[in-house]
Amino acid sequence: MEFFTYVSENWSRISFLAMQHVQLVLISVLLAGAVSLGLVAATERLPRARSAMLSISGTLLTIPSFALFALLIPILGLGVAPTILALTTYAVFPIARNAVTGLEGVDPSVVDAARGMGMSSARRLFLVRLPLAWPVILNGFRVATIMVVATAAIGAAVNGPGLGELIFRGLSRIGGANAMNEALSGVIAIAAVAAVLDLLFVVIGKLTTSRGLHV
Repeated sequence: MEFFTYVSENWSRISFLAMQHVQLVLISVLLAGAVSLGLVAATERLPRARSAMLSISGTLLTIPSFALFALLIPILGLGVAPTILALTTYAVFPIARNAVTGLEGVDPSVVDAARGMGMSSARRLFLVRLPLAWPVILNGFRVATIMVVATAAIGAAVNGPGLGELIFRGLSRIGGANAMNEALSGVIAIAAVAAVLDLLFVVIGKLTTSRGLHV
């Protein structure tokens, strides 16, 4: 069976798994964003703690995905929970790193002006520094999302949802009928999801960034 014929006959299943994949990625990235920004805000006046946080999250990023998923099985079992936790772990570093970079890149004179207006440290952070750092922070979310889109496929190894099911199932049946078509459909669908989400972040960036901050 030709590839396009296979896709047309299995479109409902592929699209369902694609929606699962998108939901899995967005949930993980949103959780990672909450954790990352919370840690960055909490370590605002603690440079050593912030450095340690970035170092630890960066080290976690180097753990092979198969190994991390396997380590989570005894704790969370199989399915959605270990998949989301693993993806959230991977997404923390790029978001936190960009948040720190963006905040440190804010013009000190603008912060001084806000201080002169009587703004507290918290108000300066949330009303001045974060909005000005937003383009850089958003790019961290963008990088994390694209990275997690690919890594989420490994979640199928622990019975996680998403397009990885097509890849793993197809590869396990190599030599069988439509095995290659099944695996290839999963790979192409993941690439399409990554492209759509990347475009979505470009649109979000244009809609949420002040014209004066556009490069």
